[in-house]
Amino acid sequence: MRGVASSRGEAGAMKERRERIGAMHGAGGEVMGRLLSEHILPKFALRSAGPVGLDALDDGASLSLPDGEVVVTTDAHVVHPLFFPGGDIGRLAACGTVNDLAAMGARPVACTLAMVVEEGFPLDELDTILSSCAQILWETETALVAGDTKVMGRGELDGVVLTMTGIGVAQRVIRDSELQAGDVLLVTGPVGDHGMALIAAREEFHLESDLLSDVAPLWPLIGELLAEVRITAMKDPTRGGLAAAVNEMARKGEIGVELDEKSIPVRAQVRAVANLLGLDPLQAACEGRAVLGVSPADAQRALEILHRTELGKDAAIIGWVGEHRPGKVVLNTSVGGRRLLEMPLGDPLPRIC
Repeated sequence: MRGVASSRGEAGAMKERRERIGAMHGAGGEVMGRLLSEHILPKFALRSAGPVGLDALDDGASLSLPDGEVVVTTDAHVVHPLFFPGGDIGRLAACGTVNDLAAMGARPVACTLAMVVEEGFPLDELDTILSSCAQILWETETALVAGDTKVMGRGELDGVVLTMTGIGVAQRVIRDSELQAGDVLLVTGPVGDHGMALIAAREEFHLESDLLSDVAPLWPLIGELLAEVRITAMKDPTRGGLAAAVNEMARKGEIGVELDEKSIPVRAQVRAVANLLGLDPLQAACEGRAVLGVSPADAQRALEILHRTELGKDAAIIGWVGEHRPGKVVLNTSVGGRRLLEMPLGDPLPRIC
């Protein structure tokens, strides 16, 4: 018993010895400088240029952008828990940023990162979060060009909040409002993974599941599609899931959409968790999927391109666009009925992104 007690005591002592974020880390002085130079900048340094030093920083960044139309997006991320099956808040923030650009047909070029951290947050966990974020930027060849760090007191914040602004360049901007009558609607993979994986991971639900979030960057997958297929409209189904995304596309375009429930890919685990909690998997968030409209002539080619990639291997045609019921989405159910698929009143799953 003494050995057990001793081990527990040592574990507790080790936990207390973990280096943690303090108020000085956000105060703009020497301590903050060390945080930047030792923990943040090396992770985001351009491979071609080597590590970035503090003397290279300024209050802003100047960019030389490729030809095309500039697309800008910004988003704050407050996910709970910060670490979840398949990712963490760092991976989520980076994917959310580049995916918002990709969904408008823009290649991600650069981004900024504003980070607010609670005093006492473990520095090794912050390192993991930043490494996850940096990995996605490496994969998509997106440069981090500016940032900011602030620290709030204990209990004033739930761990970490990340806000990223992304800058991309599009040869043709794709808007979610431009569905055309006759278009075919596709989704690039199973829906609801992210929302249901987070719900299953939350302690208050006591659920056991092998579900993983689908959080992943949509670029360069979208880039491959754009090279061979004309996409008329596109959206990534994040908060509110597929139901919110397609309703928004229908309303903005003042066009009718019909979906075939049997054709919509939903994993069995997602459906099981949703049924258990009385939720609709079509309203659960995705963080690595896109919904897009193409002409019937391009639909099969789009599927072929998607199916040859890991991210798009389960892509499917899920519906079509017409002039009936402008602004409405009709769901042809798996039992042979028809009903309106309503826009969710709000996010049924708070703090999922």
